[in-house]
Amino acid sequence: MENGMETNLLGTAPIGKLMMKYAVPSVISLLVNALYNIVDQIFIGQGVGYLGNAATNVIFPLTVIVLAFSLLVGDGAAAYLSLKLGEGRRDEAQRGVGNAVVLLVFFGILFLVLGLLFLKPLADLFGATENSLPYALDYGGIIVLGFPFVVIGTGLNSCIRAEGSPKVAMLSMIAGAAVNTVLDPVFIFVCGWGVEGAALATILGQILTFFVSTLYLRRPKLLRISRRDLKLSARTARTVMGYGVSSFITQLAIRYRSSPPTT
Repeated sequence: MENGMETNLLGTAPIGKLMMKYAVPSVISLLVNALYNIVDQIFIGQGVGYLGNAATNVIFPLTVIVLAFSLLVGDGAAAYLSLKLGEGRRDEAQRGVGNAVVLLVFFGILFLVLGLLFLKPLADLFGATENSLPYALDYGGIIVLGFPFVVIGTGLNSCIRAEGSPKVAMLSMIAGAAVNTVLDPVFIFVCGWGVEGAALATILGQILTFFVSTLYLRRPKLLRISRRDLKLSARTARTVMGYGVSSFITQLAIRYRSSPPTT
């Protein structure tokens, strides 16, 4: 009955009501997500200095790329999910989300490995100087460990919103940002861990968002993802990522345009 009621709500509720239900949590999630970089910049600037801020700016493009691929899959899966539910093809909707989970895990592990192997060349490519490079390697060496969590958590958030639970997606982002905000000053000022402390606070927040998102998949409103849905289909995966290309490009364009200069 719950599934039927939710489907009926999505198909029959007034547009204004649905806009408020889905748009407001999405906007809040975007604002909260931006807090990660802002909070790190504030506390690192106070506790480490300009070289610490320069280190975060060097690693920033790498996180932009990672998030872009997460949205490529996550937003693509959300669009695929919405279309298939609208067509009444719940099995295909579940298959799309299942394939998205596999793709998110793949990209998360891929970027973890690439980050660990090529962090120094990437830091040089993104503008690290002789003075800022050690800080960038300390900060980035921890940040890359969180790539699987941020890729999967961010991607699943898009699916959770499309599945009918925008508040859950919002709360998972708020919880992660709150952990980062609380732990940043503790790790930087109390523990004296500098940029490494800021990076650790960041990935702990991302891990919390990841766990909230993955736990939700165990009891979703509409879908029941089975092992069969996790079997990767080239056609489904291609369609999912095709729907997410616009989000991928938008993420890269907006973030790079607003990316601060390194020092």
